[in-house]
Amino acid sequence: MLTRRRFVQSTALAGAALLVGVRLDGRAPAAADRVLAPNAFVRIALDNTVTIIAKHIEIGQGSYTGLATILAEELDADWSQIRVQAAPADARRYKNLILSSPLFPAQATGGSTSMANSWMQLRQAGATARALLVEAAARDWNVPAAEITVDRGVVSHAPSGRRATFGELAGKASALRPPSRVTLKDPKDFKLVGKTVPRLDGAAKTDGSAKFTMDLSMPGMLTAVIARPPRFGATVKSFDATAAVSVKGVKQVVRVPSGVAVVATGFWAARKGREALRVTWDERHAETRGSDDLYAEYRALAGRPGRSARRDGDAAAALRRAAKVIEAVYEFPYLAHAPMEPLDAVIRVGPDGCDVWTGSQLPTVDTLTVALVMRMLPTNVRIHTMLAGGSFGRRATLDGELVGEAAAIAKALGGDTPVKLVWTREDDIQGGRYRPLYVHRLRAGLDAQGNIVAWEHRIVGQSILKGTPAALAQVRKGIDPTSVEGASTLPYAVPNIAVELHTTDVGVPVLWWRSVGSTHTAFSTETFLDECAHAAGRQPLEVRRALLAKHPRHLAVLNLAAEKAGWDQPPPAGRARGIAVHESFGSVVAQVAEVSLRPDGLPKVERVVCAVHCGTAINPDIVRAQMEGGIGFGLAGAMWSEIALVRGRVEQTNFDSYRPLRIGEMPAVEVHIVPSGEAPTGVGEPGVPPIAPAVANAFFNLTGQRVRRLPFARLAADGTRTA
Repeated sequence: MLTRRRFVQSTALAGAALLVGVRLDGRAPAAADRVLAPNAFVRIALDNTVTIIAKHIEIGQGSYTGLATILAEELDADWSQIRVQAAPADARRYKNLILSSPLFPAQATGGSTSMANSWMQLRQAGATARALLVEAAARDWNVPAAEITVDRGVVSHAPSGRRATFGELAGKASALRPPSRVTLKDPKDFKLVGKTVPRLDGAAKTDGSAKFTMDLSMPGMLTAVIARPPRFGATVKSFDATAAVSVKGVKQVVRVPSGVAVVATGFWAARKGREALRVTWDERHAETRGSDDLYAEYRALAGRPGRSARRDGDAAAALRRAAKVIEAVYEFPYLAHAPMEPLDAVIRVGPDGCDVWTGSQLPTVDTLTVALVMRMLPTNVRIHTMLAGGSFGRRATLDGELVGEAAAIAKALGGDTPVKLVWTREDDIQGGRYRPLYVHRLRAGLDAQGNIVAWEHRIVGQSILKGTPAALAQVRKGIDPTSVEGASTLPYAVPNIAVELHTTDVGVPVLWWRSVGSTHTAFSTETFLDECAHAAGRQPLEVRRALLAKHPRHLAVLNLAAEKAGWDQPPPAGRARGIAVHESFGSVVAQVAEVSLRPDGLPKVERVVCAVHCGTAINPDIVRAQMEGGIGFGLAGAMWSEIALVRGRVEQTNFDSYRPLRIGEMPAVEVHIVPSGEAPTGVGEPGVPPIAPAVANAFFNLTGQRVRRLPFARLAADGTRTA
């Protein structure tokens, strides 16, 4: 049995073996194969290419381009010579500096941390490589290093007219010891950071040459799909594979922890084999409640005090003394991630270990999971991180769900035949992991002048962290921070605030969904604040400005969005505007939505003006793209998307029933970035939270209807969700 001690020892050995630029046979590199690799993040080859080693996966969010921009800036490289390569799984060298803990260094992409945790690290890495090139030139030319300049991949000495490319100096620089300290650029001298440079993955994704896991093909490779239980928590009681193995192309049918895997020569044969498979499920421990049952239970819980997540002053007493009390209950459904490329992984077991190709957000977790399933040392597991066609959190499971399934199949099959595991769209929608269902109950007290003097916020829902290793580090006094973020951190200057949480036990698997807790807390807080402003007879924008007087970043985006949207001017006939502002993942975003009315009574979002404060905008075009993408993603969840359970079974199956936003429904979007010299903060997720409340507030201004249950598509079907 593989012990915890051996896991720790082997992981340390793996880190030592993966030192970039060090030969594993112990010999010094020959002059002909010398590459300048002064640290784990950059390699400069003799052919003048500069390869950036990216510790964060490219899921479409632009991380490869952003990471390369940071390092290339300090290196003074020419953008045309930059390449990017995914880092190997090695948490010691490539850990996420924000998400790791001293006890658990984690190589991870998530929480909009890619740029924030890499900013100084990659600047130092680039400056170190630059210093070595300069030193190599200075020694070769016998001139002072202070007289040498570097610009666009060329090292120059103006007094002597000497010039050399990075490639020409790489071999000599590789023999030098990296300096212990380097001087970083003054931001005023930046040539790449803050500018729009072409995305490094753009051309390959446009011409189809980019390779995703779904594109992988190997000689003799088999494809597997898994028959999964119709209800969460059910297990396999028995199965009959007679009809399945008679399907042409089906090779084997094997039982795995998550169901029954059908393995075939290709996807279609595997799918047809699964359709022919007969499985009897044991549902004694399955979740059988439906969404309506959960909403009813949650509403009852929301009427009772919960665990305290924040307590400023005495909200209960202030509510009793208030001249007026406002109350609202908000309901949010389960939501699927539905990335365009469903979950997939290729695994191959050989005499020297196991190779896995997949779009891994958590290489550390995936390495350990495969090692446990295969009963081998982590040093013998190699995770090859591929480009991934979206995730929104789905590829970041703390139990290595996907690779664990692939490893279980490979183990059951035996041999060294490569196997590709594919989740179908239906697998993802019906048997995946979801943004939890939540119910919020808010009460606010107004004094005689209309000031908010009390704010009580109760949240009911499942914990994403419960039962995971992260719970030990992050859950305090029963409070999962992912359930209350955005509510417990409410920025408004209200003297008496109480935020409480009821964490429920439901058999539905849950996971972080793009912008996590802020997906629901932003909606409840920002629409409720508008209700309070309306009850007080005040303008929502002015109320926000007054309550955010001590939050300059919030005020900056709020004022910028309002100005660019023409808030002080009447909207076009038949339209109304709504505003919302929210902070998440270190960034603050304000959005103004301009809506009209569709023939079916639903809001049509015509225009969105977005302002973002994200510190230094490494690539403004990518920042804008992430805001635009977040708005589209958030609109899908607000308008159409919903996972509904009936007696424990998911009703939705594919994009026909789990409705995304259609291209014709995407509004015109304007993005404005607040100039800043601060360190960069997140942009992948913060664009999502404000859009739904901005639309809901605009819809109220247009129709007088309050929307308190999402998605908007249920507006006509459920009268309890409006007021």
